[in-house]
Amino acid sequence: MSVVVELRNVNKIYGSNHVVKDLNLDVYEGEFLTLLGSSGCGKTTTLRMVAGFEEPSSGEIRVQGEDIHNKEPFERDVNTVFQSYALFPHMTVYDNVAYGLKMKKVKKPEIKERVTEMLELVQLGGFEKRYPSQLSGGQKQRVAIARALINRPKVLLLDEPLGALDLKLRKQMQLELKRLQKKLNITFIYVTHDQEEALTMSDRICIMDEGVLQQVGTPAEIYESPKTRFVATFIGETNLFDGVVSGVADDRMSIHIEPGDFEVPREDFKAGEMLVISVRPERMLYSAEPVEGFNLEGIVKEQIYVGSILKTVVTLSNGNEIKIERLAGQELPAGGRVFLYWKDGDAKLIRSYDNVFAEAVENIVLR
Repeated sequence: MSVVVELRNVNKIYGSNHVVKDLNLDVYEGEFLTLLGSSGCGKTTTLRMVAGFEEPSSGEIRVQGEDIHNKEPFERDVNTVFQSYALFPHMTVYDNVAYGLKMKKVKKPEIKERVTEMLELVQLGGFEKRYPSQLSGGQKQRVAIARALINRPKVLLLDEPLGALDLKLRKQMQLELKRLQKKLNITFIYVTHDQEEALTMSDRICIMDEGVLQQVGTPAEIYESPKTRFVATFIGETNLFDGVVSGVADDRMSIHIEPGDFEVPREDFKAGEMLVISVRPERMLYSAEPVEGFNLEGIVKEQIYVGSILKTVVTLSNGNEIKIERLAGQELPAGGRVFLYWKDGDAKLIRSYDNVFAEAVENIVLR
C-alpha cells in the first residue's frame, strides 16, 4: 500500500503555544484515517497544514512524494469539507457542485456529466435547481462533499463535517461517508472529537493530546491495546489501577495495587517498575468467593440500566469505583460483597509516566 501523505517532524507554534509537536505520520492510499482528540489537541491545525491554510513552523509535508510547502491551497491535490458547509447561497446545487470544474474551464458537456454522476452518488439526483436555503442540514453536507469530490482529489480532508447535524442524521451520514469513500477509493483524512464516530468510520485512528500523537492503529488496536493512559481513558470506558511490579517469575508477574494484589502473564517489565493496568468494563469478572491469583474485594454500590447495557458499580476498599458491563439479560452481581478478577490477556499493562519521572529523579546528581 503506497503512502499518499507524509508528515515528517512537523511542528506548529503560535507565540508560546506549541500546538503540534514533532508529528510523524504516513497516510496510505485509499484509507479512511481519523485524527481524534479533544478540543485544542492539534488535530484541526494538522489538517489545515495539509490543506495549505496554515504553514508548519518546521518539518515537511509531502503529497504523493512532492513537497507542498510552497504550494497554495488550490494548487494542492487535496480538497477540504468544513463543518460550516461553505456553500454559495446565491447558486443552485448544480452550480455549487460545478464551480470547481468551471474554474478549471472544463467543457460544459463534461461538467454536466460529472455533476449528474456526483449528485447521484450522494443521493441528490433531482435537486439540481434547488438553492442551499431549500435544503436540510444533511442535504447541504452532501452538496459540500459532492463539490469537493468532483475535482477528483487524491486526498479529501474533512474537518468535523457532521458536527452540526442531529444524532440520528449524523449516524446515517457516517455510514454514507464510509460507503462513498470505499466506492471512490479516495484517501480521507477526517477530524473529529467523537470517539464513537471514529470507531465506526475509520480504517486507522490517530489519537492526539496536547499536540502529541499518542497512538496510531486500527479501531480494534486502539480500543483493545491502548499504549498510554490517555488513550485508555479517551476511547470508551475503562477501569484503571496504578500499580508496581512486586515480583517477576518465569512466566508470571505479581502486581501490587492499593486495594490488593494479582498476577498476570509475564511481560517486558522488571521488578519495582510502575505501571497502569487497564481493564474494560465488559471484561471485568466477579465472584462471590475469592479467586486464585487475585485479592480485589469490593462492595456493590449501584446498578444502572441504559437500554441494551446494564452497568454495575463496585466500590473497592480505597474508595475507587470499578465498572462492570453486561448485555441486558446477562447476570450481574445483585449486591453485597464481590471479588473481582479477569482472564489472562484482558488486563492491558501500560508503562507509567510516573516511572519515567522516578527514574529521572534517581539519575539526578546533586552538586
